[in-house]
Amino acid sequence: MAESPPSTRRLIVLGATGSIGVNTLAVVDHLNRTGAADIEVVGLAAGRNTQALIEQARRFGVGRVAIADVSLRAELEAALPDATIYAGPDAAEQLVDAADCTDLAAAVVGAAGLPATLAAIRKGCRIGLANKETLVAAGGLVTPLLREHDARLLPVDSEHSAIFQCLHEQPTERVRRIVLTASGGPFRTADRQTIENATVEQALNHPTWNMGPKVTIDSASMMNKALEIIEAHWLFGLPADKIDVIVHPQSIAHSFVEFDDGSVLSQMGPPDMRTPIQYALTYPDRPAGCNNRLDWSILSQLTFEPPDLDRFPALRLAYRVIELGGTAGAIFNAANEAAVAAFLEQRIRFGRITQLVSDALDAVTPEPASDLPTILRADQQARAFVRDAILAATPTPQATGPRP
Repeated sequence: MAESPPSTRRLIVLGATGSIGVNTLAVVDHLNRTGAADIEVVGLAAGRNTQALIEQARRFGVGRVAIADVSLRAELEAALPDATIYAGPDAAEQLVDAADCTDLAAAVVGAAGLPATLAAIRKGCRIGLANKETLVAAGGLVTPLLREHDARLLPVDSEHSAIFQCLHEQPTERVRRIVLTASGGPFRTADRQTIENATVEQALNHPTWNMGPKVTIDSASMMNKALEIIEAHWLFGLPADKIDVIVHPQSIAHSFVEFDDGSVLSQMGPPDMRTPIQYALTYPDRPAGCNNRLDWSILSQLTFEPPDLDRFPALRLAYRVIELGGTAGAIFNAANEAAVAAFLEQRIRFGRITQLVSDALDAVTPEPASDLPTILRADQQARAFVRDAILAATPTPQATGPRP
């Protein structure tokens, strides 16, 4: 597939009603209005938010719409009589298969977006990847498929976009290490006991970024950074010992690349996801954006500190996953998704999330990640382990005491 985007692009947005999806459509609107690009939105997919999805489909004149909750099909059909509606767990994959698309914005949170992303790869699409779980769970399957179908992944995570920009086609053999920056989340300075027993409200109070609940909880536990370590391993073909993390609470320097000659490059900018989204949509061009601008006067206030692995043990798990290989990434990701969901439902305490993920890696044996059914089987085994572990630790109605 050509490096430069075609004159007219046909884009599908998965996770259209989430934070990344909404920002993606805002960038598309800006690029089209300013004449910087010609992007037709040919498909939208969401989980349950029909009100936002209907408004987006009408605004962009979208002819194909997917909803994961099959019970909402009739509502969409009534509101969008001229559109083709796909509904159910595989609706996004059906949408990708059916639509005439050149580009995909993969912004579905979690492993749910994996089959549709694989379908786009098989069509040779250019993929703006905001769904880090795709590579965490299936990097060993995705990377050879990209080569086979001449498709390309362009990272949308701010950290991976920064690394991609700094590498600028340099061979990874010249890279001494990459350093992912982490905001530290709401518990950067909290003691371990406070972190262990944090409430949902506290964990959702991110000091820098405005994200959806699952990603925000991951940031609070630094599980998000663990996922990004694994994603970077697959995206850039780097071993674990060349991937580091540094805490940078201002979220201005989005990551660093250190080369063998001693040079260190960083991509900087305010914490605004529209910047990496636009770069993925317009690469290799850099038209004027609709993003916030950097206030140069604050650069003297930037700080950096090493992560505390005792308070944030999730980071250690990322390196373990890379070492284990195979379906370990799928196990890791699925266990985390299940544990985060349980925390948001107030069924477990915050500190239990990372422990459950670690226990799942012990309990579920990784296999070679040779195909999608194998990866999905590991995903389900990890979710079942977490579910059973929570049930086993849940007090009976007669018992009293803290949450498990």
